[in-house]
Amino acid sequence: MPVAESRTELLRRIQAEDFALYEVALYLDAYPTNKKALAFYREHRAALMALKEAYAEKYGPLTIYDHNSQDEWQWVKGPWPWEREAN
Repeated sequence: MPVAESRTELLRRIQAEDFALYEVALYLDAYPTNKKALAFYREHRAALMALKEAYAEKYGPLTIYDHNSQDEWQWVKGPWPWEREAN
């Protein structure tokens, strides 16, 4: 991932991986033993987790479930969705 990647670019990559995972999950509901689909799921899940971690390091957690700080609750530190900095 490029160092200069913007917040918007990072969010779009997260959305793309999330969409891919949702779609393959629907496919796996119908074909649960498909090895290619399972490999695709594992690959894109790892990519999504890495992107979410990178986002959280730069901009704070995306959801309350992504919070992992032991010292301080980071969720309230970032801009709220209606604030200009968040968009």
